[in-house]
Amino acid sequence: MTINIRVIAEAAVAASRTLATLSTGAKNALLQDVARRVDAAREAIFAANAIDMSAARAAGLATAKLRRLEVTPASLAQLIEGLHQIAALPDPVGQVTSEMTRPNGLRVRRVRTSLGVIAMIFEARPLVTLDAFALCFKSGNACILKGGKEAAQTAAVLANFAHESLLAHNLPQAAITVANDWSRENVAELIALEGLIDLAIPRGGPDLINFVRAHAKVPCIFHAAGVCHVFIDAAADAAMAISIVVNGKTSAPATCNATECVLVHASAAARVLPALAGALSQANVVIHADERARALMPNAHPATHADWGREYLDLEIAVRVVDSLEDALAHIARYSSDHTEAIVTSDQVAAERFVAGVRSSCTVVNASTRFNDGFQLGLGAEVGISTSRLHAYGPMGLGELTTTRFVVEGSGQIR
Repeated sequence: MTINIRVIAEAAVAASRTLATLSTGAKNALLQDVARRVDAAREAIFAANAIDMSAARAAGLATAKLRRLEVTPASLAQLIEGLHQIAALPDPVGQVTSEMTRPNGLRVRRVRTSLGVIAMIFEARPLVTLDAFALCFKSGNACILKGGKEAAQTAAVLANFAHESLLAHNLPQAAITVANDWSRENVAELIALEGLIDLAIPRGGPDLINFVRAHAKVPCIFHAAGVCHVFIDAAADAAMAISIVVNGKTSAPATCNATECVLVHASAAARVLPALAGALSQANVVIHADERARALMPNAHPATHADWGREYLDLEIAVRVVDSLEDALAHIARYSSDHTEAIVTSDQVAAERFVAGVRSSCTVVNASTRFNDGFQLGLGAEVGISTSRLHAYGPMGLGELTTTRFVVEGSGQIR
């Protein structure tokens, strides 16, 4: 079947013009309706996901992708709660971010406005379908969502709830297009549609990111790898540090905010590393450590250069002993993917130096890297965690899916 990408994009543009003018009440009512439909159809969602999971296992999909593909009762409950949260959040469209009156009497305001049409290309994670729709819809944008073929059954069921709600509220169904069956050639055509697609967001592995970089002619914000570090400072509480590392590595090892590398101050190594080795081993985590760390972690494998800057996406972790906070910052500057870095310390000066010295999208003090997440940070959900520093950086929620423009009011002034 021939897919007319331009016609689909033009329909999304028309829909976006309607969405940009919707009242906050109308947007919230639709999102609450979608949440109710999802809540009432949990078993249908699990059944569709079981079909996707079975096919993915038969195809030999990697463990990390299987984890991202699976819909669990907990992840579905979070989706439903996220929809309610997004409905409850302030509407960014029309927000005034600054205001002044010029000497000539002109009233100048900067006002938030929607972007238009957002194309998002992502792998696995079928629940992203409704996360992305909800955030785009509330911020006045239409969305074209290209998920992985492995999630096609689940994504189709979820998209149907959005289409049913749009129909019930007399709104254009082109507000969301789900295109899991599109080819890479179709995607290449989509992200080259200047004047129709306002922003492309790729969310996936290096192959996907490189493909979009090579073919996009529209603006892009990249959600790249998550090489997340935890630095255990000289003044760290050992029990807190171990808890934070174990949680960061094991609570969801296939996510981009999982801890991948631990840097330990040399003066804290002897009191932290033996217990950390035991805790990680008990959680079935494979440890790759440098020579100084292995002296205190006898169960660790020798780390190679490839282990620094590696996103394992599995129960594996790298550990290195450093001589100072500055050495930790130097390691992070070289190997980080600008996603998330954390410090564990009771020294406020060290914490402030770390925060100032790290450039990543989220810097965490005395907590798990797993908190760099739109839902956890109060955004309701996210369309991705931007590792691009322009326009948006970190989890992209409602505000990040808008831009600001100037609205100027006069009383006859001329120049």
